[in-house]
Amino acid sequence: MRIAGLFAGLALAGVLTAQVAGQANSGYQTEQQRKGLAIGLADPARDEKQKPGELIRAMGLQPGMTVADVGTGIGYMLPFLSRRAGPTGRVIAEDIFDDFLASAKQRAANLKLENVTFVKGTETDPKLPEAAVDIVLALDVYHHFDYPEKMLAAIHKSLKPGGTLVVVEYYKRQEAMPGGRALTHIRLDMPDMIKEIEANHFHLIAEKEHVPDSQYMLILRKN
Repeated sequence: MRIAGLFAGLALAGVLTAQVAGQANSGYQTEQQRKGLAIGLADPARDEKQKPGELIRAMGLQPGMTVADVGTGIGYMLPFLSRRAGPTGRVIAEDIFDDFLASAKQRAANLKLENVTFVKGTETDPKLPEAAVDIVLALDVYHHFDYPEKMLAAIHKSLKPGGTLVVVEYYKRQEAMPGGRALTHIRLDMPDMIKEIEANHFHLIAEKEHVPDSQYMLILRKN
C-alpha cells in the first residue's frame, strides 16, 4: 500500500509540474513562426478590438507606478503603459524569446519610451524584481504558461504588498478565437481560471468582459 501510494504521489507530482500549454505554444517554436505571428501582433487594426486605452484605465494603472508587461511580445502595449506610468513611473517588458524582445526594444526606441526596461524571463519565472511591481499585466498570455503555479509564485513574489495581477484572457468558447481555436488553445474557462489563480495566493477583486464574446479581464490582488 505504501508503494502504491508513493507511485500515486509521484504521478500526481508529474502532472503538477508538467508543461500544460503545448497546443497554445505550438506556433511559437521557431523564429520563422514568431515572425509570422508578429505581423498580426503589430497590426494597427488591433487597437479597435484590444481597446488598449480602456484596458489601461480599467486596470488601475496610475502615474508613478511600476507595471510589468509579462509576455510583451513585440511590445504592443508598451506605448500605452509608458504614457500612463509617466516619467516617474516604470514599465518592465518581459518575454522569453530574444527575437520578440529585440522587436519590443526597437519599438520602444522608435517611440522614445524612456521609462521602459527589458527583462528576459523563463518558462517558470519572468525574472521581475522582488516586491517592486505595483501591477503585473498578462495580456493574452496566461494560456501560454506551461508552468502556471511556478509563474504565479514568481509573479506573487515580484508584487508589492497590495499589488495586483491583471489577466486578460480568451473565453474557452467556439466563437472566442478565429476558427474555434479557443477550444484547443485555451486550457481553462473563466471560472476555473479564477480558481487556479486564487489557489496560488491571490484573490479576485474585479472581473469584466473586455471584448464581447471573446475576452475577459480579471484583477486579482496578492494575499
